[in-house]
Amino acid sequence: MTTASKPGAKRRPAASKPARKPPAAPARRLVSLVVPVLNEQDAIDAFFERVGAVLAPLASEILFEYVLVDDGSTDATVPAIRRWMAKGVPIRLVVLSRNFGKEAALAAGLKHALGTAAIPMDVDLQDPPEAVPEMIAKWRAGAMVVNARRVDRSEDSRAKRLSSAAYYRVFNLLAEYPIPENVGDFRLIDRQVIDILNRFTERSRFNKDLFNWVGFDTAEVALERPARAAGRSKWSFWKLWKFGLDGIFAASTLPLRIWSYIGAAVAALGFLYALYIFVTTLAFGAETPGYASTAILILFFGGLNMLSVGILGEYIGRIYREVQDRPLFLVRDVEETRGN
Repeated sequence: MTTASKPGAKRRPAASKPARKPPAAPARRLVSLVVPVLNEQDAIDAFFERVGAVLAPLASEILFEYVLVDDGSTDATVPAIRRWMAKGVPIRLVVLSRNFGKEAALAAGLKHALGTAAIPMDVDLQDPPEAVPEMIAKWRAGAMVVNARRVDRSEDSRAKRLSSAAYYRVFNLLAEYPIPENVGDFRLIDRQVIDILNRFTERSRFNKDLFNWVGFDTAEVALERPARAAGRSKWSFWKLWKFGLDGIFAASTLPLRIWSYIGAAVAALGFLYALYIFVTTLAFGAETPGYASTAILILFFGGLNMLSVGILGEYIGRIYREVQDRPLFLVRDVEETRGN
């Protein structure tokens, strides 16, 4: 039974439904390109021109920032970067107080990267930016780390290719967690992995090992390693040698354990030789000792002792640096442009 409305009563208008808001466009992810630089004034312009052209088609979906870490340059590298900052390119320039080495500079770049992913790369364009779109696609498909494997290194000298291959084999033979061959620092790293890496405090860093040690879902892209676009490599033979030793000693204690086995083997040989001398003396009498055998034994065991002490010294030196607890790097200044 319905109640009739009273005469003259005003009828309330029906409530109108609120208009639906259009769905918000998904926020663009930020990807940080982390680029350590040292005396690279001739490579800066070519780097920004080529990388900018490659990344331009992704601008509707991905925001990019450049995190350049100046590792104590003495040329016009910093002014060259500032010229691109003046053009409105989104750059965060981290200037270290002195040269701390590439591994420390890369760690500084990851500390200052704000992106949901970061891509360490070299400014000399030997890490081809054309691989970045494929790396991002694999990251968006679920990979937390996307390695860039060099399948063609014909631009490198034969000596460099052979020494690199030998080093990877020795490293993986000794290391507890082998690293993929022909994969450098050029890779994409998810924010979760970056936050973990930023908590690592060791001074003797070998980033290739750290990137591999953390695990997580890993994908891979293949690329050809081109020649340097400009400038000269800052890696001398001696620097590469020290860098290689840092990698091995930072990733493995097997060189220390090996000497336990060598010591046991040498002790067994010494026991057998002593037994041989004892038996021959009883059977044939004492002989005049020979100079050659004595000298050989002294040199052999002396060399083993010096080698083992040297390996112990390598580890003790690294322990000393860790105990000092000095910062891995010191930042003199940070400059930033937000871009257009």
